[in-house]
Amino acid sequence: MNLTENSLRVVMIIEVLGKPPEHLKETLETMASNIGKEKGVEIKEKKINEPVEMEKQKGFYTSFMEIELEIENIMQLSKLLFKYMPAHLEILSPENLKMSNNSIGELFNELARRLHGYDEIARVIQMEKNILENKLKGLLENKESKIDKTSESKESEPKEDEH
Repeated sequence: MNLTENSLRVVMIIEVLGKPPEHLKETLETMASNIGKEKGVEIKEKKINEPVEMEKQKGFYTSFMEIELEIENIMQLSKLLFKYMPAHLEILSPENLKMSNNSIGELFNELARRLHGYDEIARVIQMEKNILENKLKGLLENKESKIDKTSESKESEPKEDEH
């Protein structure tokens, strides 16, 4: 891919967290491979750092990849941002971006579409959480009432040595 008027040169930093440490490197390698297969994207350079154990969460590791890309246009960059969620992004070139109002509109429509999708997912998860909380509350109340009834019936039964 040759740099065109609309092409961008960017560096993205992508972080991962988990265990075992070997899995983090594999995950970052897979992500880099997938990024390289994206339409309108070419990897220029990548560096994957060794996993490091987290101080506050022993047994969990963190690692990151620095990947320099040449990207066809700003729309493709926005798609990469949503798909791979980099921790940091730096646009190396061009220094000034020139976009038509149609391109800006397309970019913001894509942004709005994805935000609506995430909002819908968050609402569904919230509703499912409320349903689960209510079911759990009902189960606990049911269990407590059974325990209360059992203890009440034992208290009202005459004891054998009372006869």
